[in-house]
Amino acid sequence: MRAALQALTDELKRLKASGVRDVVVSDESLRALRTVVESRARTAAAEKEASGPVASVAEAPEPAKPVAEPAAPARSTPPSAKPRAAVPAREIVEFPPSPIVTLPSGDKQTRWDALLRMVTQDEVCRAHVRPGKKVVLGVGNLDAKVFFCGEAPGADEEEQGEPFVGPAGQLLTKMIQAMGVARQDVYIGNIMNWRPELPLSASGVQVGNRPPTPEEMAYCLPYLKAQLEIVNPDVIVALGSTAAQGLLGVGSFKTLGEIRSQWKLFAGKPVMVTYHPSYILRNPTNRSKRAIWEDFLKVMERVTLPISEKQRAYFLDK
Repeated sequence: MRAALQALTDELKRLKASGVRDVVVSDESLRALRTVVESRARTAAAEKEASGPVASVAEAPEPAKPVAEPAAPARSTPPSAKPRAAVPAREIVEFPPSPIVTLPSGDKQTRWDALLRMVTQDEVCRAHVRPGKKVVLGVGNLDAKVFFCGEAPGADEEEQGEPFVGPAGQLLTKMIQAMGVARQDVYIGNIMNWRPELPLSASGVQVGNRPPTPEEMAYCLPYLKAQLEIVNPDVIVALGSTAAQGLLGVGSFKTLGEIRSQWKLFAGKPVMVTYHPSYILRNPTNRSKRAIWEDFLKVMERVTLPISEKQRAYFLDK
């Protein structure tokens, strides 16, 4: 239960960072949360009562005085043994150094195929993929001008081994088509190559998603840079706060609103920061659609895609 509450807290923080200020919660969900809180309070009270009163110092028998022993010499802590701060269990995972990716010579397809083998055979990536699921690398046109970058695979993505194929991905495909190009004309990837884990339910499946940790993103980042080296796009579109943090640096901004719709830089490439498509799924209003679309218009202008008057007017309030 603690892990589930931690995951809920992380998701609410992610939504807040993305600019979401209101979340719709059903009465049933509120009743369930209230039941959990009340149950934990009753358990704590029962444990306190069962422990009984603590004997006072005056009532306790005087302990025998130990024989004095020579004090042991102070032991210095070696430089490598740094104290570890108390953190949630899921953050204690220690990752090895990020992989050094050396691409072979050859055409783009040859180099991408080699990268795919590296990622799918990476022991760290494989260790974090549940049985029957897949490691995920980007897909699309290796000569694409636009590189869309998300944070991590979800349930549908780890099933199919392809990024952005679930509800948010289907919406992204429609948005790409609204730009006047097809999904296969762009390149779509994630910073992460596996779905960040959460505890499994009683039925043995993972319910919900959580943002990747900085350590997870740092490990996978060389694989993202290798994809950028192969594709060599004109621009990168960072989809959502977590993806933007992964590219621009964790802690480089507090809320997505601070940098949304601005051009930044990563690996020598201009980056347009915008909302994740799931933002529209949670807020299906013309205002939210227009906010993302205005960022897409800037991308279209940057890569010299033709823009019609009809496209410029998409999602404007009537």
